[in-house]
Amino acid sequence: MPVGFGKSAINSRGRPLFVMTHLKTSIVEVKAEENCLAHALVISIAKVQNDSDYKAYRQGRKIRQVVQTLLETTGIDMSNGAGISELVRFQEHIRQYKRVVYRGKSCEDIMFEGQVGSP
Repeated sequence: MPVGFGKSAINSRGRPLFVMTHLKTSIVEVKAEENCLAHALVISIAKVQNDSDYKAYRQGRKIRQVVQTLLETTGIDMSNGAGISELVRFQEHIRQYKRVVYRGKSCEDIMFEGQVGSP
């Protein structure tokens, strides 16, 4: 099973990720050295909920404590990276949002797809 440990060299039409994050507001570069999956979840939920701290989270500010609280609440330890089991646990904890993880750039190549449900 794949396990993630952070950033990879993602390109789109030959453009590096940092260029794409400036061109497309739908792409967010997570500015975390560790626990990047949890950071991405907090940022995406803040966007959907129109959280006033969304912009700060996206810039890597004010987010550390929120991520720490999320990890403590879920009991998830990401010191060895994050994989399918962590995605399942996040999905079980925050059921009102569906997580979809793609293996690459193709929307048809789904690695994980959670289910939305009531808590």
